[in-house]
Amino acid sequence: MDTTSKEREALKHKKRVVVKIGSSSLQHSETGGMDYVRMERLVRELCDMKNRGMDVILVSSGAIAAGRNTMHLKPKGSGGSVALTMAEKQACSAIGQARLMEIYQKLFGEYNQITAQILMTKNTIVDDMNRVNATNTFAELMEMGVIPVVNENDTIATYEIEIGDNDTLSAIVAAMVGADLLILLSDIDGLYTDDPRTNPDAEFISQVNELTEEYLSMGKASTGSNVGTGGMNTKMIAARIATKSGADMVISNSNDLSNIHRIIDGEQIGTLFLAHEDPGFDLPVFVDGLHKKKG
Repeated sequence: MDTTSKEREALKHKKRVVVKIGSSSLQHSETGGMDYVRMERLVRELCDMKNRGMDVILVSSGAIAAGRNTMHLKPKGSGGSVALTMAEKQACSAIGQARLMEIYQKLFGEYNQITAQILMTKNTIVDDMNRVNATNTFAELMEMGVIPVVNENDTIATYEIEIGDNDTLSAIVAAMVGADLLILLSDIDGLYTDDPRTNPDAEFISQVNELTEEYLSMGKASTGSNVGTGGMNTKMIAARIATKSGADMVISNSNDLSNIHRIIDGEQIGTLFLAHEDPGFDLPVFVDGLHKKKG
């Protein structure tokens, strides 16, 4: 058995897993309506992980998109549409987050699984008291056997307190709860040497043993979706947070949600980033620095 196989085999023994899914993976691309079949498959996979004895946390995008669709507002970039104002985005988030959780609670209920909502902003991480309270809440929910569903609190988030994308948020959650695996479900198979949508010669990278500057430079800020906020660049930021916090990370395509249990079963799915825990890694400082750099 080669080294890569051994490291994939180790994924079978993970105890606490964060799974992130993006907006585009929850919707029908033709209409923007919620894809209930895909959401049901996602919930079934997560409940099965829970039945294996794992702690499971879902980081789910989709609130603004769900609210926008509910109110029949065209997404930015579609024919004849205009960008939503901040107030419109926050209103859509308020509508859509309630709709999203209603759907999740119904689906999780089919498997007799209790779920809970946690909404976060940058202040949840950089403020010591907020971070401790959030960490304690996560711990208590998992002790109760609950699957938390996490999203950014877009209803109140402004530039000053926004995290900005759920790739980063999911890695932050993984760091806060001491997860040993983060799975990012996206619209791409994993990390490539270049964007495979524009460069047919781009090579797929199945495993990253150490996240060097060379790999980080491959994270070009591009995405194939007009409803998501994160491209490969945000996934590289997530990989830095997760691996420095002691968690392996896998980027995988959400087109086939059976990839979740295939990853857990040690199959060669997606790109695996190996953990390199850094005892000196300061999550609040890193997150605050990201925000300042972005500004």
